[in-house]
Amino acid sequence: MDTEFLESLLLVVDHGSVAEAARRLGISATAVAQRIGVLEEQVGTRLVARVGRTVKPTVAGTAVVERARDIVRDVEALRAVASAGRVEGEFKLGATSSAITGLLPPVLKQLARRHPGLELHVTPGGSAALYEKLLADEIDAALLVEPPFPLGKAFSWATIRIDSYVFLASAKLKGVPPRELVRGQPFIRYDRKVWGGRLADMWLRSHRYRPTERFELDALDAIAVLVDQGLGVSLVPDWHGPWPEGVRLEKIPVPVDPIYRKTGFLWPRNSLHLRQIETLVAEARRTFPVSAAGAA
Repeated sequence: MDTEFLESLLLVVDHGSVAEAARRLGISATAVAQRIGVLEEQVGTRLVARVGRTVKPTVAGTAVVERARDIVRDVEALRAVASAGRVEGEFKLGATSSAITGLLPPVLKQLARRHPGLELHVTPGGSAALYEKLLADEIDAALLVEPPFPLGKAFSWATIRIDSYVFLASAKLKGVPPRELVRGQPFIRYDRKVWGGRLADMWLRSHRYRPTERFELDALDAIAVLVDQGLGVSLVPDWHGPWPEGVRLEKIPVPVDPIYRKTGFLWPRNSLHLRQIETLVAEARRTFPVSAAGAA
């Protein structure tokens, strides 16, 4: 029984869709359906059935899926043992959009040069969504904003970059104090649904800033463009970049009680890919020594 066929079955059941399983595997929906058909022939019974718009496991399929998860996990463990001492094989990393454009490229360049056998697959997403993917074992590690809650003993964390928060204003507002900026200009808020935006919101509320909101966005580069166009001011982390080309902005430090956004790697302590993770973290730390202007 081919473990790739079992993996296909698990994806179909987990996502309720042959098409979605095919997308994640990078093969056609017909090929996925054929794999499921071969498994059904081998076990002698139907494993999945369509219910409305989704695909559900049959009673027999549910029992097979439970055992299939153990088999796939055991095979991954065997692969990890076989490659002990070498950094190679498939590795699934989740990363935020700002990390993909600003932090990962030089790190991936060095990894490709030093470890050509490592097959790194990058999945984009917001920090909260990536954390959920980690919990669901859909990715092996994530490069994201540090979670705003205790992680417990199940996960390990490694900080890669610390960004201080700044008030962002158009160049023509140079020299205007932050409180006057917020009082006199429309406010472009860093989305409170994302962890980095939550930090900015907490600072504003604790220091009794009452902005008149115009927009609320989770894309830092878009906020920078709007500020450059004179549409308002914002409170954002002074991220690594790249910043939008041609913008002329004034970055004004937070006047009291500075706050920082930490970006780093998060992974399960019991991961079968610890060697790949440790190599990735080490390369990132060589490329970006942890620092932040004004940070202790």
